[in-house]
Amino acid sequence: MDEWGIALIAAGSALAGSLVTGWFARSAGMKQAEAAQHAGDRQADALLHTVRLTLQEQRAVRLLDLRRQTYVAFLEAATPTSRAGFGSDGLVALQRAFSAVELEGPADVARLAGEVVNSLRRDDRPDDVERAKLHFTSAAQAALDPTVPEPQQPQQSQQQQR
Repeated sequence: MDEWGIALIAAGSALAGSLVTGWFARSAGMKQAEAAQHAGDRQADALLHTVRLTLQEQRAVRLLDLRRQTYVAFLEAATPTSRAGFGSDGLVALQRAFSAVELEGPADVARLAGEVVNSLRRDDRPDDVERAKLHFTSAAQAALDPTVPEPQQPQQSQQQQR
């Protein structure tokens, strides 16, 4: 072969080699891009999960704070301002505070708040009233403890509510 043939073969080999190398480089680049996209998707999912958890936690804190304020308002309304007891305004305030406790729940706290109200309306002895308040306060503290799960309603009552 002459020099032209050798040059053409060398040029063709170089061209074919660069095409094959380019093809493999392109394939590797596509795989890296897919891996980077997958990693980005996982990172975005993790960020969204973190945001959801943060929002749930903030909501739980707001609800507990609202409950705490409601329970404090009830206890304040359940404390007479004089030895003469409650006036009509005091009874209205007590009923309002009790209604707020019923709305905020949970059911056992509302039930014990009702016992405090009934004890006050019956004009029970001060020791009995204080005992009812103590039971309410204990239940309220348990309801405000975020580590204690709230009791679930029985299946029948959930179905009846629907």
